Amino acid sequence: MSIYLVRHAKAGFRSRWEDDDRLRPVSKAGQLQARRFVDVLDRMHFERIVSSPYVRCIESVAPIASVRGLAIEVSDALAEGAPVEDALTLVRKHAHGGAVLCSHGDVIQNLLEHVAKNGVDLGPKPAFPKGSTWVLDTDGHGDVTAARYLPAPEG
Repeated sequence: MSIYLVRHAKAGFRSRWEDDDRLRPVSKAGQLQARRFVDVLDRMHFERIVSSPYVRCIESVAPIASVRGLAIEVSDALAEGAPVEDALTLVRKHAHGGAVLCSHGDVIQNLLEHVAKNGVDLGPKPAFPKGSTWVLDTDGHGDVTAARYLPAPEG
């Protein structure tokens, strides 16, 4: 089964946002990316959608949740600054039914570095721009055995 690790869609510049950063929404380009996630994940199997509590993450997966008729579950394990162990726990928890996990650059980078240290080939230069997806294939125990990169949809 696979876990689809999505970095939130484009959300404008943090430096221009004057409110609490957790409330920063996706930009117009990010809205387009979010709608295009529906096509990127169209043929993928997953039973759950779990998101960081940050607005930009929730908005990034809202279109796919709507199309699939799935609720968006919110988890602090995917929030900025969350420990890699928390994200790994979510991967293991949802490995049997598959899930979309929407998070931030730091969490995704830490998770990818962890799986690479455990022998998973990420290619020559792993990237994780806004709107991109990493497909993490898991074994029966929820351990990541392979990973492949899906570029961000245009937005």
